[in-house]
Amino acid sequence: MSKNCPATRRPWTVHPNRRTWLLAIIPLLLLLYGCQSPPDTARVARVIDGDTIVISNGSSVRYIGIDTPEVHPKVEAFGLEAWQANRELVEGKVVRLERDVSDTDRYDRLLRYVYVDDTLVNAELVRRGLARVRAYPPDTKYHDYLEGLETEARQAGRGMWEK
Repeated sequence: MSKNCPATRRPWTVHPNRRTWLLAIIPLLLLLYGCQSPPDTARVARVIDGDTIVISNGSSVRYIGIDTPEVHPKVEAFGLEAWQANRELVEGKVVRLERDVSDTDRYDRLLRYVYVDDTLVNAELVRRGLARVRAYPPDTKYHDYLEGLETEARQAGRGMWEK
């Protein structure tokens, strides 16, 4: 048999010209797809309360920088309103999830700023007076912005700040 006969060639070898082409294209693909990862997005499967959701992969997501009144195990004042507002904003929708410094909390919930389109849901709940601002260092990227919204909500008497 001839050296160039396909029957004698090892199937795992790559022709030198093809090898050069592959070696050139792989780094280019890594640059194009590895460095430009899209923001995390997910569909909201369920709204637990005013500051916690479950996304389509089953992960729980806790909103960074805010705290809403509880609905479990006991309903606190404005807990139902915060839960209902959160449902209106995100339930069944595709949201963008922005990480700060920490990935998860001690309960293994993802810690995220949550967006629907261009609306930062964490901030919208504060603006409506349905959430208090809480700093949980090191995750404080939007803390000053959220504090400003809370001050406005207090002064306007919105939600839990009504006079």
